Amino acid sequence: MTQERHLSTAELIAGLAEVRQAPAHEGPLLMIVVRPDRELRQLPDLAELSPEAGLVGDRWAKHATRKLPDGRRNPDTQLTLLNARTAALIAGPQERWPLAGDNLVVDLDLSMANLPAGRRLQIGGAVIEITEEPHTGCSKFSKRFGPDALKFVNSPEGRALRLRGVNAKVVQAGGVQLGDRIRKL
Repeated sequence: MTQERHLSTAELIAGLAEVRQAPAHEGPLLMIVVRPDRELRQLPDLAELSPEAGLVGDRWAKHATRKLPDGRRNPDTQLTLLNARTAALIAGPQERWPLAGDNLVVDLDLSMANLPAGRRLQIGGAVIEITEEPHTGCSKFSKRFGPDALKFVNSPEGRALRLRGVNAKVVQAGGVQLGDRIRKL
């Protein structure tokens, strides 16, 4: 993966117009990112989603960082979706998008206004549900994309637009593949 320069806050704000043009009702699945272990990324053309494992083969099933009080993995953090336009703005070339660590990169408006918690989406043969659990940038995000990008995605506007992405859980198992349409139910 190539090293890119980090954008300034002004450059990120200037790119918001393109991010806001993402379709509201349906769009394509552009990338699937399986994280089998820390810092490893696989980019399959197709994958399985399941209520038990999330994205089958992803490390969430074995190493979920967010757990419930009883120690079980938090199903509300099974999957993360990232808007492809945001990925292009913050990460640059498509080969850098997996660095964000999100499972499904889609061309869809992920904002709170468009996809409130509880909203279900069909993608391929699977159905997922947007969850309440916030998805925020961390120190790894800052290292990969710069401190301005971290502040940008965690700002009030960034959170409302879910520029860092959104958490979801699988409610109906099924296969997904690149090019599948993700659409509101």
